[in-house]
Parts: sequence; structure tokens; C-alpha cells
Amino acid sequence: MFKTNLLALTTVFLFSFTGFSQYTDVINSNRPGRSVSAYAVGKGVVQAEFGLSFEQQDHSKLFTESNIYGADFAFRYGLLFETLELKWEGTYQHQNLTFTQTGTDQSLTDFGRNRIGLKFLVFDPFKDPQANKPNLYSWRANHKFQFKNLLPAVSVYAGANVLLGDNPFYVGDPTISPRAMVATQSRLTPRMVLISNIAYDRIGTDFPEWSYLISISHAFRNPKWSVFIENQGINSDRYSDFLFRSGVAHLLNENFQVDVHFGASFKNTPSRIFGTAGFSYRLDFHKDAPIKAIEDQKANQNGGAIKKNAMKKAKKKKKKGNGAEDIDLGPSKKQLRKKRKADKKKKKDSGVIEF
Repeated sequence: MFKTNLLALTTVFLFSFTGFSQYTDVINSNRPGRSVSAYAVGKGVVQAEFGLSFEQQDHSKLFTESNIYGADFAFRYGLLFETLELKWEGTYQHQNLTFTQTGTDQSLTDFGRNRIGLKFLVFDPFKDPQANKPNLYSWRANHKFQFKNLLPAVSVYAGANVLLGDNPFYVGDPTISPRAMVATQSRLTPRMVLISNIAYDRIGTDFPEWSYLISISHAFRNPKWSVFIENQGINSDRYSDFLFRSGVAHLLNENFQVDVHFGASFKNTPSRIFGTAGFSYRLDFHKDAPIKAIEDQKANQNGGAIKKNAMKKAKKKKKKGNGAEDIDLGPSKKQLRKKRKADKKKKKDSGVIEF
């Protein structure tokens, strides 16, 4: 939830987050805002994020005024691994544009964003749950700021922008253009998360775009509520800007979150004021890994592969009847016959006559 603050809360308070699973008991949404968390939704999880937006946009040099109505969407799926996520996201918008000097109007309708890609977690500082256990003797130790928490989780993203037909917002761009991104996530305190994104977009087009996003989220004492602030910078020959966003999110249940946020730009070419309200919902088909697989992974992570093999050999030896704890079923018939023959021979050699 709320830029994955719930992920952080679950990590710190519930410790449901392990070195071989990113799955959490509560929804992990990228809403509100536009920043992307480093973590995936979890294998087998299907998640939808949706919002409705309105924007007032005026351009002082082009002498235009416009109202923009839009719908944001994102569909996320935990694919193959806990660390891998497939995502399709976009914004479909309608812009009513007025040229103030001439009084003429124009309407533009198409995708402002439409892209698909894969995100993969390459580094996770919480991979070893033993190294991140809570201090059972100190509340302060668990809640104070610690420099080790600044070490971020890191994921990489590769995808593409897709234009359907002649898009009036990206005139001259090819149908498909690559996109790459690096996302990081750090826990500043048990209730505060820092997320950063650096993206290189529309690679190979006439107007490639660099952008960054920095987002800080804070959960209240009631962890179902959180707030965030976000800064986005965009640099391109087509469009450059410096945007600010802030909003709030509320968790209705473990699979359903609602949110609202507002934002604005810091310039007048164009000036932008906007607001968005939306929700996130997931279908949870996640299955926990089998206990044996978990034990094997823990053994390998702790360097216990040799010990594990030795234990397997000991179990085999035990099954053959060499274990100290074997159940005594008594001698077999063949062993009894051999024992009788040996006893008879012994008595015969000693001169004892058996009747």
C-alpha cells in the first residue's frame, strides 16, 4: 500500500517477508503517485490499480488553456518467480484545448502513456531474515533511525512504449520505443519508506526522455492510513518539467486500497494543477513454497549443503538397521538357523552330548 508502506510495516512488525518470497499479507500498491517500488507483487498475484484524474493546464508562450480528463490504469502479475513482475500501465486522456488569441478550440484523445515491461529484483537487503530480526529487549532499538536501513532494495525494469495509430500527443514517434528504469527502496524508519526511480524513456526516438522520481511515504499509528510526498523531474526536448505530488491512502482490507492525491508544476510552460482518486485491488493466488524447499534453501543460504548431505546419508544408514534408534524386530529365521548350528558345534567341541 501507499508506495508500499504496508510492505515496510509487514516487514518490520509482522516479518512475513523472507529471503525467498516478496509476497506480503497485505496489498503492495504503487498508488498513489507515479513512483514504482522495488518489490514485485509476489508469484501468482494478479493486481489492478485504477484512477480517475482531472488537470488544468495553461501554456503562457503558446497562449493555450486546456482541461484534461483521464483514466490511469496498471495491471501487475507475479510471473514465474517471486522477484519477477509483468506490468502493463497507461493513461487514456481527453484534452479540450483552447487557443486564447484566436478563440479556436481543439480536442485531443489518446493514450498519454501506454507501456508494458518486466521488473526484476536484483538486490534485497532483507534477504536474510535472521539479520533483520527485531530486538526483543528494546523498543527504541526497533524504532530509531539506523544507517543500515538506508541500504536499498534495487530492481531493474525493461519495457516499451506502444503507440496505437496516430497519437496526437507523440507526433512522429515510432509505434514501439524502448524504456529502461532502475528503482530503489529504503526503509528510513519502521513507518517511513524512501523510493527513487531513474528512467530513460522513448529510447531511439527524436525526443528521448530522462526522468527521476523521489517519494517518501509515512504510515500513521493506525497503519491503514498513510501520506506521501513526491517529486518528479522530466528532461526532454519535447517536454521538461518539475512536478510535486502529495496525497493519502487508506487500506480497506488486505486486498483493497483507496487513495487520492493532488499535484502541480513549478513553471508556466505549461502550468499544471491536477488531482487523482483511485483504488488498488488484488486477486491473491499466491501459494507458499513447500516446507522441504524452504528448509533446503535455508540450508544452502547458511552454507549447510555438506551437513544436509551428511544427514541424508545418516537417514539411509538408519533405514538399513544401523541407527542407534532403530526398532528391534528380533533376529531373522536365517540368523536363528546359523545360531543353532554354531551352538551345536560349540557343544560338540567341548564334549557335551546333547539329547
